[in-house]
Amino acid sequence: MISALRGSVLSVAGGTAVIDVGGVGFSVAVTPRHALSMRTGAEVTVLTSLIVREDSLSLFGFPDQDSLDIFTLLVGVTGVGPKSALGVLAELTPGEVATAVAREDDAAFRKVSGIGPKTAKLIVVSLAGKIAARPADASSASAGSASPSRQVRDNVERALVGLGWPERSASAAVDEVLDSASDADASNVQSLLRLALALLGPAQNSGSAR
Repeated sequence: MISALRGSVLSVAGGTAVIDVGGVGFSVAVTPRHALSMRTGAEVTVLTSLIVREDSLSLFGFPDQDSLDIFTLLVGVTGVGPKSALGVLAELTPGEVATAVAREDDAAFRKVSGIGPKTAKLIVVSLAGKIAARPADASSASAGSASPSRQVRDNVERALVGLGWPERSASAAVDEVLDSASDADASNVQSLLRLALALLGPAQNSGSAR
C-alpha cells in the first residue's frame, strides 16, 4: 500500500501530477485545486490512496488527511467510483461535504459530473453519522477566510435557514447554544446543528416557519 509520496514535482497538468520519489516518477490523480498549488520542481508531500483494479493500479493524491478521509468514505458508497469521489472533492471542500451531509443536501452532490440523483441521495444517507464537519478547510484558511468558529457558525445558520427558520431566529439559537456548548460541539457543524434544533424545537421547525 502506498499511503504517501514525498518528492519533487516533475510535471503537473489538469488533474494529474507526476512526482519524483527517489528517481521513480509516480503519476497521481489530483483535483484541479490541488494541482494549482503545485509547482514543477517544488518539493511536495501528498497523501495517497491506491486503487487496485484487475487491469490497473491508480494513485489518487490529497493535500491533507481530511480530504483523504472524505475520499475513502465516498468510494465506499455504492455507485461511487474513485473518479467520481475525486470529482466531489473537486467541487466541494471537505467541510462543504460535511455540511451537505448534515443538511441532507443531496443537490450539492448532483452537480458533480457522473453523479445522478439516486447516487447523490445515497451519498447523504451513507455518510450520515460517519462524517464530522471540519471547523475550517486548509484552502479557505490560506485564503484568509473566516475563522474556524465563524465558519462553523455560518454553516449552521445557513442550515437552519434552509430548514425554514427565519435568519434572526437561527442566529439567536446559534448564539445561545454556543454559550454552553463544549469546544468539540462548537467546532462541529453536525453537533452544533443538533443542539440548535433541540433548542428551537421540532414542532416549530416543521411548522409555520417556512
